[in-house]
Amino acid sequence: MASTSHHLRKSAAPFSQARRRALQWMVAGCGCAACGSINARLLDFDLSAVEIASKTWAVLGRTDYFDMSNGGNIVNVAFIEVPDGIVVIDTGPSKRYGDALRALIEKTVPGKPILRVYNTHHHPDHFLGNQSFDANVIAAPQQVIENITIDGNGFADNMYRILGDWMRGTLPIAPTVALSSESEQVGGRKFSLFYLSGHTSSDFVIRDDQTGVVFAGDLAFLYRAPTTPHAQIDAWRESLDTLAAIDKDLLLPGHGPSDPKDESLSQTRDYLDWLYGTLSDAVSRGLTMNEAMILPISPEFEGLGVVRTEFERSVVHLYPALEDALYPVIEISQ
Repeated sequence: MASTSHHLRKSAAPFSQARRRALQWMVAGCGCAACGSINARLLDFDLSAVEIASKTWAVLGRTDYFDMSNGGNIVNVAFIEVPDGIVVIDTGPSKRYGDALRALIEKTVPGKPILRVYNTHHHPDHFLGNQSFDANVIAAPQQVIENITIDGNGFADNMYRILGDWMRGTLPIAPTVALSSESEQVGGRKFSLFYLSGHTSSDFVIRDDQTGVVFAGDLAFLYRAPTTPHAQIDAWRESLDTLAAIDKDLLLPGHGPSDPKDESLSQTRDYLDWLYGTLSDAVSRGLTMNEAMILPISPEFEGLGVVRTEFERSVVHLYPALEDALYPVIEISQ
């Protein structure tokens, strides 16, 4: 049964790359367009900042999906007061969010210029607020910039479908500063820079060398199931090893609470190991994707936010490559 479905999948007309990327994110990222009640009155973000280290604030998102009730506020972003200004880590899912974030920064640390904005990777909840900031200070590795340039319009279109007016006026703006050095001085503060991958093809991690806070982006999740639309599991595991070895006092994951004990790293690794093992076993037993989707969640992970739906999406993301590995196409010459 598995080999038959594999043959059909191989012989079908392929999607265009653009269509495949749009479908991949739609089934991956955050699915339903009409979940929950609409936050009626003004579609206004009520953002608040939590000081997680000295002059370092996190704006913590919900451990949910994008939907009309949260306006896409599911991501962690952060900002840091350095001697000469402000450094921002990620900008959120929309121009409306970016505007609210900028207003919160100006309220929390009035009168200081924003000197640097870092984008940790190219998923839409992390960069679609770029429009609210000066493009000349937005920085990321070259691969993140290229990923945003390639996928940004498709991501924005899909976010409009999911969130409607929450996205009004949002345009995908790529960083203009390409980074490749191991560290950077910004406004009198040194930041160590790490160029990793696994959650996507380019995952950028920033360490504030003064406070020891590591901003891990979506390489780390805590109390929420990881997303896998662009995942390479082996590379992700290697990146988790690197993150564990970094000298740090605190880690801020891309989703979930701040983490002083590397719990997000061990939880993310354990989940990825279970996920990959479960799906590999399902493929080896000849289960179809639909059959794999209804497999039970391990009791260890039942308490993670949105775990059932993320598991189902991960089947869509990871199953074809696993089938390719276990059931390669054999060319028979006539």
